[in-house]
Amino acid sequence: MIPPETDAIRVTVVGAINVDLTARVSRAPSRGETVGDGVLAREAGGKGANQAVAAARLGAAVSLVGAVGDDADGREMRSSLSRAGVDTANVQTSVEPTGTALIVVDSEGENSIVVCPGANSMIDPDSVRLPDQEALLMQLEVQDDVVVAAAVQASGFVAVNASPARSIPEPVLSRADLFIVNETEYAQLPEIRNAPLLAVTLGAEGAVLYEHGIEIARADGLATVVRNTVGAGDAFAAALVIGLARGDDPAVALQRACAVGAAAVADEHSQADLGPLDDYPATGRG
Repeated sequence: MIPPETDAIRVTVVGAINVDLTARVSRAPSRGETVGDGVLAREAGGKGANQAVAAARLGAAVSLVGAVGDDADGREMRSSLSRAGVDTANVQTSVEPTGTALIVVDSEGENSIVVCPGANSMIDPDSVRLPDQEALLMQLEVQDDVVVAAAVQASGFVAVNASPARSIPEPVLSRADLFIVNETEYAQLPEIRNAPLLAVTLGAEGAVLYEHGIEIARADGLATVVRNTVGAGDAFAAALVIGLARGDDPAVALQRACAVGAAAVADEHSQADLGPLDDYPATGRG
């Protein structure tokens, strides 16, 4: 991993760190059914870790706020994050075991996931510390008091990937500069529709960016081979936050984020092997 340039956008990510246990199958089992052709993989995951790694590989200087257990999985997750260029100084150690996600991915790259949060549910909000003027990216896989603690401290650009969809605490709702959701989450969260900025991902169709409810940019999806959709939204979120935080035109930032998401879909790993952000196509529709 080449260290980011000294003038790189600085991003703090607050979110979950998991071990992903992924079974690849020809098709996902129906209720009560057993499918016997699975191939098991064990690797780093969690939305917080995925977004932090994506942001680092795209060229940002990244620190992660989260928690792992005092166990072999926790030590490996710390090591994996450090190898990707993520600062883990603010990753706490919990008495609970490191979080685990049980994932089934079918031959078309679609997935179903069960998350066992473990240490992710034990982050100490009183220990959350954010540097001044750094961009902040959060998700909702950790407890409300943690995202609130981060939101009220933040003095830079604040982005919230509102996933999994649930009621958003008022301090987060009023502080966020950008919300990022998929179509399902958009339908479930009417309170974010007048946000300063709202990005809605449309899968293979691309994404739309709204400003106070008015569409300001729309980006096309890129045709790609679908191998794994687990980390695609996380890569998209990291790319969009970096682009907007550094002042890119919104249409350019959105199109690049879609291109990064497409690259992630084509990678079999949840933490895709990404290049610098400016290497991705930037043409889009305003």
